Amino acid sequence: MNLGCQLITYKRITTTLAKAKALRTYIEPIITKTKHTATPELIQHNHRLVFSHLNDKAAVKELFTVVAPKVAGRPGGYTRIIKLGARVGDNAEIAMIELVDFNEIYGKGIEAATAAEPAKRTRRSGGAKKKVTEGEAEATTDTAVAEAPKKSAPKKKKEDNTAEGNAAQNDAPAEA
Repeated sequence: MNLGCQLITYKRITTTLAKAKALRTYIEPIITKTKHTATPELIQHNHRLVFSHLNDKAAVKELFTVVAPKVAGRPGGYTRIIKLGARVGDNAEIAMIELVDFNEIYGKGIEAATAAEPAKRTRRSGGAKKKVTEGEAEATTDTAVAEAPKKSAPKKKKEDNTAEGNAAQNDAPAEA
């Protein structure tokens, strides 16, 4: 509850790895509830549901006014956990958990990509596939055969042509 409110308020917190993983499973369904905005009654209902989990009026307001518009296009995975190492006193694993859409370092490339092309659909429909004419099929197989790399003969070992190597071969007794 408190970690969830702090994550929503500050967008990034540092805690132990176990608490960060537990917080992820707690906060992601709450953030998903903010995306359902079909009717005013549904919005009000979701406000009440989220408030029953967080018990912090300021965090709920921040969640619905600031966080919800940014995550509206994201299909899930609103948080990121980054391991930071071990704590000095008790050697506990420390991790930083953050809201993905509020990181300016990673977000710049993502915003440009999403503006250029719409989000890809994850589910495949049983739509018709492109039909390839026979002439195109033959042309693609011909080019594939022509572009196939040819196998080269195995390379022979390089002989030692140095003066010392020749002298060593001449001094060696010949076996008959």
